[in-house]
Amino acid sequence: MEMLFWLSIGLIAYVYVGYPVLLAAAAALIGDREPEEKNEAGDARSLPPVTVIVAARNEARRLPGRIANLLASDYPADRMQVVVASDGSTDGTVEALAPFASRIELIMLPPEGKARALNAAVARARHPILVFADARQRFAPDTIRRLVRHFSRLSVGAVSGELVIDCEDSGAARPGLDAGVTAAPSSSVADGVGAYWKYEKWLRRKEAAIGSTLGVTGAVYAMRRSLWQPLPPDTILDDVLGPMRIVLRRYRVIFDRTACAFDEVSPDAAAETRRKIRTLAGNYQLMRLEPRLLVPFANPVWLQFVSHKVGRLIVPYALVTLFAASAWLAVHSWLYATAFAGQLGFYGLAAYGARLDRQQREGRRADGARGETAYPEIVNRHEAA
Repeated sequence: MEMLFWLSIGLIAYVYVGYPVLLAAAAALIGDREPEEKNEAGDARSLPPVTVIVAARNEARRLPGRIANLLASDYPADRMQVVVASDGSTDGTVEALAPFASRIELIMLPPEGKARALNAAVARARHPILVFADARQRFAPDTIRRLVRHFSRLSVGAVSGELVIDCEDSGAARPGLDAGVTAAPSSSVADGVGAYWKYEKWLRRKEAAIGSTLGVTGAVYAMRRSLWQPLPPDTILDDVLGPMRIVLRRYRVIFDRTACAFDEVSPDAAAETRRKIRTLAGNYQLMRLEPRLLVPFANPVWLQFVSHKVGRLIVPYALVTLFAASAWLAVHSWLYATAFAGQLGFYGLAAYGARLDRQQREGRRADGARGETAYPEIVNRHEAA
């Protein structure tokens, strides 16, 4: 039991502390592999034509604002094709996008999932660079330029932008969002998501500095059309599977923190829990779809993948093992008794917080039933975390 106790602690500590320390040391030793960029986001005369892809289902309310935001980009209009793939929408998407009929291409599809919608949109793409966007977020005016500029280097296969969510800095301006959108109220959930998302983006920057990121931000990224491989219909994490296939082909997937998309966070713990469960399920599926990722000589970023992705899949089992081992050993030593008591306190506080969140959600639903405004439930599009 003692061995299980210390092995569990060692695994958890490595995933969340040891690996980031190693990553920071490697990045400092190797140095940033990206050349220094000029302040401007690229010369308009040298910009390649791009196809911007938005896959959406029942987003008629958001799509007009989203398309207007994309068309307001400073990217040359004659070099930008916009394709919207509607995945079985039944909410008047065609009518909502009618004012943009001359500027976009709308594909109406049966409800077969996002992966099929993306495949259909890419098949319609005419240009060598694909830029992927979601209906919820908004781009800064120069985001597309900043993504595309990196493809002048032949080693780059894909570029992830940065998703900025409002809970990262409650006082920060959020350019590009719809006028009149009210930020989600401050909450422990929002604070936790903001801190965790900052940590994830720090990892991505360091991983990109020494090689490639492990996936991209699904709401803002670009890739070479020639490297696209059709996604299996049941793909959960398209923004991880596609980029990792590029890495397996020995191209780099890099991160540009200046190519920004903006979003809001939900204060609802239930929505955040569903997102996490979906991400974990997607990571299991990822290894089934691409088992080469687990082979050291086949995967150029094998150590990062095992440490960042596989390690987090094992951590829940390590936590259960740690709890059981410390409970067993608590009668033998004050050290193990203290560890067990600490875990009981931690899980007790977590349960209490979940109860408070549930009560708040029930209160908001009751307010909504009385005609008051309830906060919408939002699931953020940063699955690659």
